[in-house]
Amino acid sequence: MGFSEFLNSRRDAARGLVAQLRKRFDYVSVLGVDAKAKTVQVNRNTSNISAGRDTECGFVVKLSSGSVFYEYSLDDIAGDTEALAEKIAGAFTLNAALLGNTIDPVTLSDEPLTRSFAREHDLADYSDQQLLDFCKNQCAALLGKSEHLLNAMVSLNILETSKLFISEHRELDQNYSWVNGILVGIYQENDKVVQVFDSANYHLIGKVLEELPTITGKLLHTAHMLTLAKPITPGVYDVITDPSITGLIAHEAFGHGVEMDQFVKDRALAKQYVGKYVASPICNMRDGAASTLSAASYFFDDDGVLAGDTQIIKDGILVTGISDLASAAQLGTAPTGNGRRESSRRKAYSRMTNTFFEPGKDKLSDMIASIDHGYMLFDTNNGMEDPKNWAIQCVAQYGIEIVDGKLTDNYVSPVVMSGYVPDLLQSISMISDDFKVTGAGMCGKGYKEWVRVSDGGPALKVRVKLG
Repeated sequence: MGFSEFLNSRRDAARGLVAQLRKRFDYVSVLGVDAKAKTVQVNRNTSNISAGRDTECGFVVKLSSGSVFYEYSLDDIAGDTEALAEKIAGAFTLNAALLGNTIDPVTLSDEPLTRSFAREHDLADYSDQQLLDFCKNQCAALLGKSEHLLNAMVSLNILETSKLFISEHRELDQNYSWVNGILVGIYQENDKVVQVFDSANYHLIGKVLEELPTITGKLLHTAHMLTLAKPITPGVYDVITDPSITGLIAHEAFGHGVEMDQFVKDRALAKQYVGKYVASPICNMRDGAASTLSAASYFFDDDGVLAGDTQIIKDGILVTGISDLASAAQLGTAPTGNGRRESSRRKAYSRMTNTFFEPGKDKLSDMIASIDHGYMLFDTNNGMEDPKNWAIQCVAQYGIEIVDGKLTDNYVSPVVMSGYVPDLLQSISMISDDFKVTGAGMCGKGYKEWVRVSDGGPALKVRVKLG
Protein backbone atom coordinates (compact mmCIF):
# COMPACT_ATOMS: atom_id res chain seq x y z
CA MET A 1 0.00 0.00 0.00
CA GLY A 2 1.09 3.57 -0.68
CA PHE A 3 0.57 6.14 -3.40
CA SER A 4 -1.56 4.85 -6.28
CA GLU A 5 0.37 3.07 -9.02
CA PHE A 6 -2.45 3.96 -11.42
CA LEU A 7 -2.10 7.70 -10.77
CA ASN A 8 1.68 7.41 -11.03
CA SER A 9 1.25 5.87 -14.49
CA ARG A 10 -0.79 8.92 -15.60
CA ARG A 11 1.66 11.68 -14.59
CA ASP A 12 3.04 12.21 -18.07
CA ALA A 13 -0.45 12.25 -19.56
CA ALA A 14 -1.54 14.87 -17.02
CA ARG A 15 1.48 17.03 -17.76
CA GLY A 16 0.83 16.76 -21.48
CA LEU A 17 -2.85 17.59 -21.11
CA VAL A 18 -2.06 20.69 -19.06
CA ALA A 19 0.46 21.84 -21.68
CA GLN A 20 -2.01 21.36 -24.55
CA LEU A 21 -4.89 23.14 -22.79
CA ARG A 22 -2.70 26.05 -21.65
CA LYS A 23 -2.55 27.06 -25.31
CA ARG A 24 -6.22 27.99 -25.01
CA PHE A 25 -6.84 28.79 -21.34
CA ASP A 26 -5.21 31.09 -18.78
CA TYR A 27 -5.23 28.42 -16.08
CA VAL A 28 -5.36 24.61 -16.28
CA SER A 29 -5.12 21.90 -13.63
CA VAL A 30 -5.68 18.16 -13.57
CA LEU A 31 -6.73 16.35 -10.40
CA GLY A 32 -6.51 12.55 -10.28
CA VAL A 33 -8.21 10.60 -7.49
CA ASP A 34 -7.82 6.95 -6.50
CA ALA A 35 -9.69 6.22 -3.26
CA LYS A 36 -10.27 2.78 -1.79
CA ALA A 37 -12.91 2.49 0.93
CA LYS A 38 -13.86 -0.69 2.76
CA THR A 39 -16.46 -1.51 5.40
CA VAL A 40 -16.20 -4.57 7.64
CA GLN A 41 -19.47 -5.04 9.54
CA VAL A 42 -20.85 -7.66 11.90
CA ASN A 43 -24.08 -7.93 13.88
CA ARG A 44 -25.81 -10.78 15.70
CA ASN A 45 -27.03 -12.38 12.49
CA THR A 46 -24.82 -11.28 9.61
CA SER A 47 -21.28 -10.31 8.65
CA ASN A 48 -19.93 -8.77 5.48
CA ILE A 49 -17.08 -6.89 3.85
CA SER A 50 -18.07 -4.34 1.23
CA ALA A 51 -16.69 -1.40 -0.72
CA GLY A 52 -17.39 1.91 0.99
CA ARG A 53 -19.19 4.80 -0.67
CA ASP A 54 -15.93 6.77 -0.96
CA THR A 55 -14.43 4.28 -3.41
CA GLU A 56 -13.67 6.00 -6.73
CA CYS A 57 -11.09 6.52 -9.44
CA GLY A 58 -11.12 9.37 -11.95
CA PHE A 59 -9.91 12.76 -13.10
CA VAL A 60 -11.24 16.29 -13.26
CA VAL A 61 -9.80 19.09 -15.39
CA LYS A 62 -10.26 22.65 -14.10
CA LEU A 63 -9.91 25.52 -16.58
CA SER A 64 -10.21 29.28 -16.38
CA SER A 65 -10.28 31.95 -19.04
CA GLY A 66 -9.81 34.63 -16.38
CA SER A 67 -13.51 35.42 -16.13
CA VAL A 68 -15.10 31.96 -16.41
CA PHE A 69 -14.34 28.64 -14.69
CA TYR A 70 -14.90 25.32 -16.44
CA GLU A 71 -14.61 21.76 -15.14
CA TYR A 72 -14.51 18.52 -17.12
CA SER A 73 -14.67 15.06 -15.51
CA LEU A 74 -13.50 11.79 -17.04
CA ASP A 75 -12.49 8.27 -16.01
CA ASP A 76 -9.05 8.25 -17.64
CA ILE A 77 -6.66 10.60 -19.44
CA ALA A 78 -4.51 7.99 -21.21
CA GLY A 79 -4.19 8.03 -25.00
CA ASP A 80 -3.88 10.82 -27.53
CA THR A 81 -3.36 13.90 -25.35
CA GLU A 82 -3.78 16.39 -28.18
CA ALA A 83 -7.10 14.84 -29.24
CA LEU A 84 -8.32 14.77 -25.64
CA ALA A 85 -7.43 18.43 -25.17
CA GLU A 86 -9.37 19.25 -28.36
CA LYS A 87 -12.38 17.32 -27.07
CA ILE A 88 -12.31 19.05 -23.69
CA ALA A 89 -11.91 22.53 -25.15
CA GLY A 90 -14.73 21.88 -27.60
CA ALA A 91 -17.13 20.86 -24.83
CA PHE A 92 -17.48 24.43 -23.53
CA THR A 93 -19.47 27.19 -25.15
CA LEU A 94 -20.58 30.45 -23.57
CA ASN A 95 -24.34 30.83 -23.92
CA ALA A 96 -26.30 33.85 -22.77
CA ALA A 97 -26.77 32.49 -19.25
CA LEU A 98 -23.04 31.94 -18.78
CA LEU A 99 -22.17 35.34 -20.23
CA GLY A 100 -24.38 36.87 -17.55
CA ASN A 101 -22.43 35.09 -14.80
CA THR A 102 -18.85 35.93 -15.70
CA ILE A 103 -16.56 37.50 -13.11
CA ASP A 104 -14.12 40.36 -13.39
CA PRO A 105 -10.94 38.96 -14.95
CA VAL A 106 -8.57 37.46 -12.37
CA THR A 107 -5.12 35.94 -12.51
CA LEU A 108 -5.02 32.73 -10.51
CA SER A 109 -1.96 32.07 -8.42
CA ASP A 110 0.00 29.02 -9.56
CA GLU A 111 3.16 29.32 -7.49
CA PRO A 112 5.78 26.68 -8.32
CA LEU A 113 5.80 23.69 -5.99
CA THR A 114 6.68 20.03 -6.44
CA ARG A 115 6.10 17.82 -3.42
CA SER A 116 4.90 14.39 -2.30
CA PHE A 117 2.98 13.99 0.96
CA ALA A 118 2.26 10.80 2.91
CA ARG A 119 0.78 10.00 6.32
CA GLU A 120 1.87 6.88 8.15
CA HIS A 121 -0.65 4.03 8.09
CA ASP A 122 -0.77 0.33 8.93
CA LEU A 123 -3.28 -0.90 6.34
CA ALA A 124 -0.94 -3.62 5.08
CA ASP A 125 -0.60 -5.09 8.58
CA TYR A 126 -4.18 -6.41 8.72
CA SER A 127 -5.90 -8.88 6.39
CA ASP A 128 -9.63 -8.81 5.70
CA GLN A 129 -9.97 -12.01 7.70
CA GLN A 130 -8.24 -10.49 10.72
CA LEU A 131 -10.54 -7.47 10.62
CA LEU A 132 -13.62 -9.65 10.20
CA ASP A 133 -12.56 -11.87 13.11
CA PHE A 134 -12.03 -8.81 15.30
CA CYS A 135 -15.54 -7.51 14.55
CA LYS A 136 -17.08 -10.95 15.18
CA ASN A 137 -15.28 -11.28 18.50
CA GLN A 138 -16.22 -7.79 19.64
CA CYS A 139 -19.86 -8.26 18.65
CA ALA A 140 -20.04 -11.53 20.59
CA ALA A 141 -18.31 -9.95 23.58
CA LEU A 142 -20.70 -6.99 23.60
CA LEU A 143 -23.79 -9.21 23.31
CA GLY A 144 -22.44 -11.33 26.15
CA LYS A 145 -22.25 -8.37 28.51
CA SER A 146 -26.00 -7.78 28.79
CA GLU A 147 -29.16 -9.82 28.36
CA HIS A 148 -30.92 -6.58 27.46
CA LEU A 149 -29.14 -6.23 24.14
CA LEU A 150 -31.43 -7.23 21.29
CA ASN A 151 -28.62 -6.74 18.79
CA ALA A 152 -25.19 -5.23 18.47
CA MET A 153 -23.19 -4.03 15.50
CA VAL A 154 -19.44 -3.58 15.17
CA SER A 155 -18.01 -1.97 12.06
CA LEU A 156 -14.69 -0.76 10.74
CA ASN A 157 -14.78 1.82 7.96
CA ILE A 158 -11.37 2.17 6.31
CA LEU A 159 -10.42 4.71 3.64
CA GLU A 160 -7.12 5.10 1.79
CA THR A 161 -6.86 8.11 -0.51
CA SER A 162 -4.33 8.98 -3.20
CA LYS A 163 -4.56 12.26 -5.12
CA LEU A 164 -2.39 13.72 -7.87
CA PHE A 165 -2.56 17.42 -8.76
CA ILE A 166 -0.75 18.90 -11.76
CA SER A 167 -0.91 22.44 -13.14
CA GLU A 168 1.58 24.42 -15.20
CA HIS A 169 3.83 25.10 -12.20
CA ARG A 170 2.66 22.60 -9.57
CA GLU A 171 2.96 18.87 -9.17
CA LEU A 172 1.64 17.49 -5.88
CA ASP A 173 0.65 14.05 -4.70
CA GLN A 174 -0.65 12.75 -1.39
CA ASN A 175 -1.50 9.45 0.25
CA TYR A 176 -3.31 9.11 3.57
CA SER A 177 -5.82 6.94 5.40
CA TRP A 178 -8.50 7.17 8.07
CA VAL A 179 -10.28 4.52 10.14
CA ASN A 180 -13.67 4.82 11.86
CA GLY A 181 -14.58 2.07 14.30
CA ILE A 182 -18.21 2.08 15.44
CA LEU A 183 -20.18 0.21 18.10
CA VAL A 184 -23.99 0.20 18.05
CA GLY A 185 -26.32 -1.43 20.55
CA ILE A 186 -30.09 -2.03 20.37
CA TYR A 187 -31.09 -2.23 24.02
CA GLN A 188 -34.41 -3.09 25.68
CA GLU A 189 -35.23 -2.46 29.33
CA ASN A 190 -37.96 -0.79 31.40
CA ASP A 191 -40.48 -1.25 28.55
CA LYS A 192 -38.36 0.86 26.22
CA VAL A 193 -36.05 0.12 23.29
CA VAL A 194 -33.16 2.51 22.64
CA GLN A 195 -30.26 2.67 20.21
CA VAL A 196 -26.84 3.76 21.44
CA PHE A 197 -23.54 4.22 19.63
CA ASP A 198 -19.95 5.18 20.22
CA SER A 199 -16.82 5.26 18.08
CA ALA A 200 -13.05 5.22 17.95
CA ASN A 201 -11.34 7.07 15.11
CA TYR A 202 -7.71 7.35 14.05
CA HIS A 203 -5.36 7.00 11.08
CA LEU A 204 -4.00 3.68 12.36
CA ILE A 205 -6.10 0.51 12.42
CA GLY A 206 -4.20 -0.81 15.42
CA LYS A 207 -5.12 2.18 17.54
CA VAL A 208 -8.83 1.81 16.70
CA LEU A 209 -8.78 -1.94 17.45
CA GLU A 210 -7.17 -1.17 20.80
CA GLU A 211 -9.68 1.52 21.78
CA LEU A 212 -13.01 0.00 20.68
CA PRO A 213 -13.19 -2.70 23.41
CA THR A 214 -12.64 -0.06 26.11
CA ILE A 215 -15.87 1.84 25.37
CA THR A 216 -18.39 -1.01 25.77
CA GLY A 217 -18.95 -0.31 29.48
CA LYS A 218 -19.87 3.33 28.84
CA LEU A 219 -22.11 2.25 25.95
CA LEU A 220 -24.13 -0.14 28.10
CA HIS A 221 -24.41 2.33 31.01
CA THR A 222 -25.74 4.99 28.64
CA ALA A 223 -28.22 2.52 27.17
CA HIS A 224 -29.55 1.60 30.61
CA MET A 225 -29.92 5.26 31.64
CA LEU A 226 -31.68 6.15 28.39
CA THR A 227 -34.40 3.60 29.15
CA LEU A 228 -35.04 5.62 32.32
CA ALA A 229 -34.84 9.02 30.60
CA LYS A 230 -37.78 11.43 30.67
CA PRO A 231 -38.70 14.23 28.26
CA ILE A 232 -37.20 17.58 29.15
CA THR A 233 -39.39 20.43 30.32
CA PRO A 234 -38.96 23.13 27.66
CA GLY A 235 -37.28 26.31 28.80
CA VAL A 236 -34.10 28.40 28.88
CA TYR A 237 -31.31 26.77 30.86
CA ASP A 238 -27.67 27.03 31.77
CA VAL A 239 -26.08 24.26 29.74
CA ILE A 240 -22.71 22.57 29.46
CA THR A 241 -21.91 20.89 26.16
CA ASP A 242 -19.63 17.89 25.87
CA PRO A 243 -17.09 18.02 22.96
CA SER A 244 -19.53 16.26 20.62
CA ILE A 245 -22.20 18.93 21.12
CA THR A 246 -19.58 21.70 21.10
CA GLY A 247 -18.52 20.42 17.69
CA LEU A 248 -22.11 20.35 16.49
CA ILE A 249 -22.48 24.00 17.47
CA ALA A 250 -19.26 24.90 15.62
CA HIS A 251 -20.39 22.95 12.57
CA GLU A 252 -23.89 24.39 12.43
CA ALA A 253 -23.29 27.91 13.78
CA PHE A 254 -20.22 28.97 11.82
CA GLY A 255 -19.55 26.05 9.54
CA HIS A 256 -21.74 26.24 6.47
CA GLY A 257 -22.38 29.91 7.28
CA VAL A 258 -18.75 30.83 6.58
CA GLU A 259 -18.26 28.71 3.44
CA MET A 260 -17.41 31.60 1.15
CA ASP A 261 -19.13 30.33 -1.98
CA GLN A 262 -22.21 31.31 0.04
CA PHE A 263 -20.72 34.81 0.38
CA VAL A 264 -20.51 35.02 -3.42
CA LYS A 265 -24.20 34.16 -3.71
CA ASP A 266 -25.22 36.44 -0.77
CA ARG A 267 -26.68 33.42 1.00
CA ALA A 268 -24.83 33.86 4.30
CA LEU A 269 -25.44 36.58 6.89
CA ALA A 270 -21.88 36.06 8.13
CA LYS A 271 -20.59 38.04 5.11
CA GLN A 272 -21.90 41.24 6.74
CA TYR A 273 -20.28 40.53 10.10
CA VAL A 274 -16.63 39.97 9.20
CA GLY A 275 -14.61 42.12 11.62
CA LYS A 276 -17.47 42.33 14.13
CA TYR A 277 -18.25 40.63 17.43
CA VAL A 278 -20.39 37.55 16.89
CA ALA A 279 -19.46 35.57 20.02
CA SER A 280 -18.25 35.93 23.58
CA PRO A 281 -14.77 37.55 23.82
CA ILE A 282 -13.44 34.28 25.30
CA CYS A 283 -14.49 32.37 22.19
CA ASN A 284 -12.06 31.23 19.47
CA MET A 285 -12.88 28.92 16.58
CA ARG A 286 -10.84 27.36 13.76
CA ASP A 287 -11.22 25.23 10.67
CA GLY A 288 -8.61 23.54 8.54
CA ALA A 289 -7.28 20.29 7.19
CA ALA A 290 -3.98 21.27 8.86
CA SER A 291 -5.58 22.46 12.11
CA THR A 292 -5.63 19.03 13.73
CA LEU A 293 -5.42 15.35 12.76
CA SER A 294 -8.85 13.90 12.10
CA ALA A 295 -11.13 12.55 9.38
CA ALA A 296 -10.91 15.68 7.22
CA SER A 297 -7.13 16.12 7.42
CA TYR A 298 -5.27 16.17 4.12
CA PHE A 299 -2.15 17.85 2.69
CA PHE A 300 -3.69 19.80 -0.19
CA ASP A 301 -7.25 20.39 -1.32
CA ASP A 302 -8.91 19.51 -4.62
CA ASP A 303 -7.77 22.85 -6.09
CA GLY A 304 -4.12 22.09 -5.34
CA VAL A 305 -4.04 24.60 -2.45
CA LEU A 306 -2.02 23.46 0.56
CA ALA A 307 -4.09 22.51 3.62
CA GLY A 308 -4.96 25.48 5.80
CA ASP A 309 -5.44 26.37 9.44
CA THR A 310 -7.97 29.20 9.41
CA GLN A 311 -8.90 31.33 12.42
CA ILE A 312 -12.63 31.91 11.92
CA ILE A 313 -13.41 33.57 15.26
CA LYS A 314 -10.71 35.38 17.26
CA ASP A 315 -11.61 36.63 20.75
CA GLY A 316 -15.27 36.75 19.74
CA ILE A 317 -14.70 38.57 16.42
CA LEU A 318 -15.53 36.93 13.09
CA VAL A 319 -12.20 37.09 11.23
CA THR A 320 -12.84 35.35 7.91
CA GLY A 321 -14.57 32.49 6.17
CA ILE A 322 -13.22 29.43 4.36
CA SER A 323 -12.90 29.23 0.60
CA ASP A 324 -12.15 27.22 -2.49
CA LEU A 325 -10.17 28.60 -5.44
CA ALA A 326 -13.16 29.91 -7.40
CA SER A 327 -14.91 31.71 -4.53
CA ALA A 328 -11.62 33.24 -3.36
CA ALA A 329 -10.97 34.52 -6.90
CA GLN A 330 -14.42 36.09 -7.07
CA LEU A 331 -14.06 37.72 -3.64
CA GLY A 332 -10.48 38.85 -4.15
CA THR A 333 -9.12 36.83 -1.22
CA ALA A 334 -6.56 34.06 -0.85
CA PRO A 335 -7.99 30.50 -0.94
CA THR A 336 -7.88 28.77 2.46
CA GLY A 337 -7.44 25.17 1.26
CA ASN A 338 -11.12 24.24 1.62
CA GLY A 339 -11.93 23.33 -1.99
CA ARG A 340 -13.46 19.85 -1.77
CA ARG A 341 -15.40 17.50 -4.04
CA GLU A 342 -17.67 14.60 -3.23
CA SER A 343 -15.90 12.83 -6.10
CA SER A 344 -14.09 13.54 -9.35
CA ARG A 345 -17.52 13.69 -10.99
CA ARG A 346 -18.61 16.60 -8.80
CA LYS A 347 -17.87 20.30 -8.63
CA ALA A 348 -15.47 21.71 -6.04
CA TYR A 349 -17.15 23.77 -3.31
CA SER A 350 -16.01 25.64 -0.23
CA ARG A 351 -16.38 23.00 2.47
CA MET A 352 -15.63 22.58 6.13
CA THR A 353 -12.85 20.23 7.19
CA ASN A 354 -11.97 19.97 10.91
CA THR A 355 -14.10 22.64 12.61
CA PHE A 356 -13.72 23.28 16.34
CA PHE A 357 -13.63 25.70 19.26
CA GLU A 358 -10.24 26.21 20.88
CA PRO A 359 -9.71 25.20 24.54
CA GLY A 360 -10.25 27.76 27.29
CA LYS A 361 -8.94 28.06 30.84
CA ASP A 362 -11.74 26.59 32.97
CA LYS A 363 -11.93 23.22 34.66
CA LEU A 364 -14.97 21.13 33.75
CA SER A 365 -15.62 20.46 37.44
CA ASP A 366 -15.79 24.22 38.11
CA MET A 367 -18.16 24.69 35.19
CA ILE A 368 -20.55 22.07 36.54
CA ALA A 369 -20.27 23.52 40.06
CA SER A 370 -21.27 26.96 38.74
CA ILE A 371 -24.76 25.80 37.71
CA ASP A 372 -27.66 25.77 40.20
CA HIS A 373 -30.00 24.07 37.77
CA GLY A 374 -29.35 23.09 34.19
CA TYR A 375 -28.12 20.25 31.98
CA MET A 376 -25.00 18.80 30.46
CA LEU A 377 -25.66 17.62 26.90
CA PHE A 378 -24.00 14.63 25.25
CA ASP A 379 -23.65 12.89 21.87
CA THR A 380 -24.60 14.56 18.61
CA ASN A 381 -27.77 13.29 16.99
CA ASN A 382 -28.28 15.81 14.17
CA GLY A 383 -28.47 19.51 13.48
CA MET A 384 -29.39 22.16 10.97
CA GLU A 385 -28.83 25.84 10.33
CA ASP A 386 -30.12 28.72 8.24
CA PRO A 387 -27.04 30.68 7.06
CA LYS A 388 -29.19 33.54 5.72
CA ASN A 389 -30.92 34.19 9.07
CA TRP A 390 -28.57 32.55 11.59
CA ALA A 391 -31.16 30.25 13.10
CA ILE A 392 -29.69 27.04 14.54
CA GLN A 393 -31.03 23.74 15.84
CA CYS A 394 -28.86 21.08 17.47
CA VAL A 395 -30.15 17.72 18.71
CA ALA A 396 -28.34 15.88 21.51
CA GLN A 397 -28.97 12.21 22.18
CA TYR A 398 -29.37 12.92 25.88
CA GLY A 399 -28.78 15.36 28.71
CA ILE A 400 -27.97 14.86 32.38
CA GLU A 401 -29.59 17.21 34.88
CA ILE A 402 -27.35 19.40 37.04
CA VAL A 403 -28.70 20.40 40.46
CA ASP A 404 -26.80 22.54 42.98
CA GLY A 405 -23.57 22.21 41.04
CA LYS A 406 -23.61 18.41 40.73
CA LEU A 407 -24.49 15.95 37.99
CA THR A 408 -27.46 13.80 38.97
CA ASP A 409 -28.77 10.46 37.73
CA ASN A 410 -31.68 12.20 35.97
CA TYR A 411 -31.41 11.74 32.20
CA VAL A 412 -33.54 13.52 29.59
CA SER A 413 -33.81 12.43 25.97
CA PRO A 414 -33.86 13.56 23.25
CA VAL A 415 -32.87 17.22 23.73
CA VAL A 416 -33.26 19.93 21.09
CA MET A 417 -31.22 23.12 21.45
CA SER A 418 -32.35 26.05 19.30
CA GLY A 419 -31.91 29.77 18.92
CA TYR A 420 -30.16 32.63 17.15
CA VAL A 421 -26.46 31.98 16.48
CA PRO A 422 -25.02 35.24 17.95
CA ASP A 423 -27.24 34.92 21.05
CA LEU A 424 -25.97 31.39 21.64
CA LEU A 425 -22.29 32.21 21.04
CA GLN A 426 -22.38 35.45 23.02
CA SER A 427 -23.83 33.58 25.99
CA ILE A 428 -20.66 31.45 26.31
CA SER A 429 -19.33 32.25 29.80
CA MET A 430 -16.87 29.39 30.49
CA ILE A 431 -14.73 27.15 28.28
CA SER A 432 -12.93 24.06 29.56
CA ASP A 433 -9.20 23.52 29.20
CA ASP A 434 -9.58 20.06 27.64
CA PHE A 435 -10.16 19.33 23.96
CA LYS A 436 -11.45 16.57 21.69
CA VAL A 437 -12.20 16.40 17.97
CA THR A 438 -14.09 13.42 16.57
CA GLY A 439 -14.25 12.36 12.94
CA ALA A 440 -16.81 9.70 12.17
CA GLY A 441 -19.25 11.77 10.16
CA MET A 442 -20.22 12.90 6.68
CA CYS A 443 -21.59 16.31 5.78
CA GLY A 444 -23.64 17.38 2.80
CA LYS A 445 -23.95 20.74 1.10
CA GLY A 446 -27.68 21.09 1.51
CA TYR A 447 -28.96 17.62 0.65
CA LYS A 448 -26.00 16.42 -1.46
CA GLU A 449 -22.23 16.77 -2.06
CA TRP A 450 -21.12 14.53 0.83
CA VAL A 451 -17.61 14.82 2.25
CA ARG A 452 -15.95 13.63 5.45
CA VAL A 453 -15.72 16.20 8.24
CA SER A 454 -14.84 16.34 11.90
CA ASP A 455 -15.70 18.75 14.69
CA GLY A 456 -15.35 19.20 18.42
CA GLY A 457 -13.55 21.27 20.99
CA PRO A 458 -13.75 21.76 24.76
CA ALA A 459 -16.84 21.88 26.98
CA LEU A 460 -18.79 25.15 26.75
CA LYS A 461 -21.07 26.77 29.30
CA VAL A 462 -23.93 28.53 27.49
CA ARG A 463 -27.43 29.75 28.20
CA VAL A 464 -29.84 28.44 25.62
CA LYS A 465 -33.36 27.27 24.86
CA LEU A 466 -33.96 23.52 25.24
CA GLY A 467 -36.99 21.50 24.25
